[in-house]
Amino acid sequence: MSKTEASGDKGADLPVRKIIHVDMDAFYASVEQRDNRALRGKPVAVGGSSRRGVVAAASYEARKFGVRSAMPSITAKRQCPDLIFVPPRFDVYREISHQIRAIFRDYADEVEPLSLDEAYLDVTRDKAGLGSATATARLIRLRIRAETGLTASAGVSYNKFIAKLASDQKKPDGLTVIPPGKGAAFVQTLSIRRFHGIGPVTAAKMEGLGIFSGADLAAKDMAWLAAHFGNSAEWLHNLARGIDHRRVRSNRPLKSLGGERTFFNDLATETEIREALAHVCTVVWDRAAKKQARGRTVTLKLRYSDFRTITRAKSVPFPIGDGASLLAVGEAILAPILPVEQGIRLLGVTLSKFEGEEDAKEAADPADLLSLI
Repeated sequence: MSKTEASGDKGADLPVRKIIHVDMDAFYASVEQRDNRALRGKPVAVGGSSRRGVVAAASYEARKFGVRSAMPSITAKRQCPDLIFVPPRFDVYREISHQIRAIFRDYADEVEPLSLDEAYLDVTRDKAGLGSATATARLIRLRIRAETGLTASAGVSYNKFIAKLASDQKKPDGLTVIPPGKGAAFVQTLSIRRFHGIGPVTAAKMEGLGIFSGADLAAKDMAWLAAHFGNSAEWLHNLARGIDHRRVRSNRPLKSLGGERTFFNDLATETEIREALAHVCTVVWDRAAKKQARGRTVTLKLRYSDFRTITRAKSVPFPIGDGASLLAVGEAILAPILPVEQGIRLLGVTLSKFEGEEDAKEAADPADLLSLI
């Protein structure tokens, strides 16, 4: 493997990059167990316990029963009758996240947070003089435990895709290193459902075509991939070979921001739905204003009482500059959907396509979304 291929860089023959992906272990639930001794060793779910509640995070004890984030609370309780629900404390989670990021910056100039509980670090330049990325990852994990009382898992490799896969290998509290030359073989042992960026719909399509693992995907040539997956062919071809050209970016441009709200009682009337839309738009605009973000695309998300979810989007030719304009676009999206065929249990709004931004789209911070539940 050439240096260029190993590092995932195009063009010049550059040195192999050293990337660490750090992922906190069951972050929200672990914070609650840390702060409340009575919860330690017990199945814990962060989220609402009501009939309309949703699990935001689950402890490892709860995960043994199949409890997962985004699962309806009533389903989680059915699967784990002893499950203990704890309301989220996002201010606490954010404070701890800032503390952890400060640790990261002692070891890397390039730190790319993905959410409150995970981040990429580029340690190609040995800022702390520890001699290796593995030693750096080991020390970061030790400091996180010592300074926060929480555990983190880490993956070390030559690109972001493999580092993220590696961090999930030995959870919780694990460290996995995939060196150059071993990446393709590692990727090909994994289920395609482990690949970041391949969602349930694409995974189901792949499995219908006989692709279950990275090895199955690697066996398909570019022409076959293009015939079945169109513009995603090159990306999938690279994933199966452990190739990822993305760099760690300290200040990634804002792609989208949003909010959503789950309701205790289903919304049935137009008045109720419009009032809920106005509330969520106000929250989203407050966030956009704080970031001085002016977007052109509004996406409306509705989840019906049977958990079927629809999304509708509308783009305007000018950046949205105030809350009233955001609501007006939201109302325009909502109008053709009314009257609704059944009750609405969740309503969400996302603003994207910001000024100066490329057309790529990225999911909003889960912490921002969950803070409205």
